[in-house]
Amino acid sequence: MKREFTIDCGPDFSFFHAAKSHGWYDLPPFKFDDDDASLSGAFIAERGVISFCVRGAGDKLKVTATGQTSEEVVTQVVKHVLRMEDDLTDFYTQTRSDGAMNWVTELNGGRLLRSPTVWEDLVKSICTTNCSWGLTRKMVGNLVEKLGSSGSDGIKAFPSPGEMASVSVDFYKDEIRAGYRSAYLFELADTVASGKLDPASWMHSNLPIADLKKEIKKIKGVGDYAAENLLKLLGRYDGLALDSWLRSQFYVRHNGGQKCSDKKIERHYSRYGAWRGLAIWCDMTEDWFK
Repeated sequence: MKREFTIDCGPDFSFFHAAKSHGWYDLPPFKFDDDDASLSGAFIAERGVISFCVRGAGDKLKVTATGQTSEEVVTQVVKHVLRMEDDLTDFYTQTRSDGAMNWVTELNGGRLLRSPTVWEDLVKSICTTNCSWGLTRKMVGNLVEKLGSSGSDGIKAFPSPGEMASVSVDFYKDEIRAGYRSAYLFELADTVASGKLDPASWMHSNLPIADLKKEIKKIKGVGDYAAENLLKLLGRYDGLALDSWLRSQFYVRHNGGQKCSDKKIERHYSRYGAWRGLAIWCDMTEDWFK
């Protein structure tokens, strides 16, 4: 079943800058089509896999969805993925007064694309650690292709915890090419599938961010970087989520190409307070939108 409908956008929302804000748009099931500026994806609903395609149309989004579910469910997922209901008022106030960062306010940037579920964001974050982006794409692509369920149109969603727990550690090594992450991914999938861990609960957790970070880091394969990256996707930006790419970009942009300590990077963004993790990301990705 295919349906088409529109979603109203707020005055400070830019579809393009939300869809291309984060590397997730380059990982399946997401796909960004530069020719028609559309973002497509898929998710698992109560009655099967739903695929969707979103395009900007002035102050609205045009959505095409295939599968058996309601317009309300698809709308909720699209709003979640594109961070349409995030309140960035305070962040925009700060970037507006910062000459080097006022482009964020002018272009309505700062909404970091995320997956339909925290589970998917968590697994993808683990797949970005200690490797090239090319390997990340390979691992995530293999997960979707070899373990994901298909919708009526043949498009596959990211595998559920149950689907990922149904295969062996050797499958992750041989078929997913996950290397040392193989045991971690299997154990995580089994823990979530059995109900011992519910990543979705982190979305509305009342824990202080330091405690929530500790909770996330209990998962094998999740260190400071992966935890802070996931926290950004949960809307909590206290951590910088420093990795080799962010560090190298900072060295070039703010330190004359010379390496410096993480403490210096932290001091540079300290003026943004609880928004500093979003500030460094926007600062380092400005060139993406030129």
